[in-house]
Amino acid sequence: MERSQLIELQFITPIANVGSIFEHGILSHARATVHPHVSIAATEIQDRRAGKRIPGGRLLHEYVNLYFHARNPMMWIRRERHPELCVLRVTPNVLDIPGAIVTSQNASSEYALFRPAPEGLAIVDYELVFARDWRDPDLIAYWRKKSIKCAEVLIPDRVGPEAIQGVYCSGDQGRDSVQAVCEPAVTVDPDLFFVEGA
Repeated sequence: MERSQLIELQFITPIANVGSIFEHGILSHARATVHPHVSIAATEIQDRRAGKRIPGGRLLHEYVNLYFHARNPMMWIRRERHPELCVLRVTPNVLDIPGAIVTSQNASSEYALFRPAPEGLAIVDYELVFARDWRDPDLIAYWRKKSIKCAEVLIPDRVGPEAIQGVYCSGDQGRDSVQAVCEPAVTVDPDLFFVEGA
């Protein structure tokens, strides 16, 4: 991936957390534990991430994990909860934060590569990350595509609220809920949330 191809990074979160995020920023898993928040994380995935250390870096839970494209397997699993979810649009300038890391696929994968940002964008497969479908008749290819679709940018500790450029919601209900607690630019994009008929 070339940096010029990157318009934004994305963070999936329950709308219930938006007010706190615009006050405190997007926090790493480790830092978020001291603030009341709603989690959509799968316990088994978080257990796997909890003990993982980035090569030459810190524990994975000490980073904020941003996706290149939130229309991914994580969103697919949570698609039925779309009215209560949103996607925060984060400026790609966070790639220049000291200690930022790019992953070639889901950071919890045993096969993920980790490289310092922004040069690390070179390990990201643009076509597979932004593919609309990661299914494949070959099971090994399917697993590979599914993991690559969840490639991440890891930011140490926190992404400040000033880095948030806007919010995506699946419909009017989500937009109204976000705008009730803060005033970011909200775009309704049901397709990002796998909403039928979008």
